[in-house]
Amino acid sequence: MKLKGKVFKFGDDIDTDIIIPARYLNTTDHKILGEHCMEPADPDFAKKVRPGDIVVAGKNFGSGSSREHAPIAIKAAGIRLVIAKSYARIFYRNAFNTGLPLLESDAASREIKSGDKLEVDLEAGIILDKTSGKKYQAKPVPEFMLSLIKNKGLVGHLKKQVRGKK
Repeated sequence: MKLKGKVFKFGDDIDTDIIIPARYLNTTDHKILGEHCMEPADPDFAKKVRPGDIVVAGKNFGSGSSREHAPIAIKAAGIRLVIAKSYARIFYRNAFNTGLPLLESDAASREIKSGDKLEVDLEAGIILDKTSGKKYQAKPVPEFMLSLIKNKGLVGHLKKQVRGKK
């Protein structure tokens, strides 16, 4: 699975309250969640994102509460991939369960800049920064997790398995 997009860069310890502030958790409307994604860090973030764009961040991305609203908001804003040095464990699983791919790369998280254009191969874990010409190796996404992404999350994956067994 190959992805292309423009980078929005964030630092370390971006928690779920930054990804989607608690005051918006009373809705299940993905569009509203996307409109308020990353609002505390960049009030205009959702207006600047184009479908397919990529977030690059530092360590401990997605820390805080275990809300699934966070990866849903990221996807609803139009972000197709997050690359970070590391992730909070629960956020990591929630992201794949909702169909949001994540890659881990210390070097990419440090060196890639906001506005850079990336081409990413999820299966191989290769990140090519078309702006700088640098290439990074991330941990490849395991096959099962790729299946979750291709099926738009765990629910879609399970529905496909159930239909396949009939």
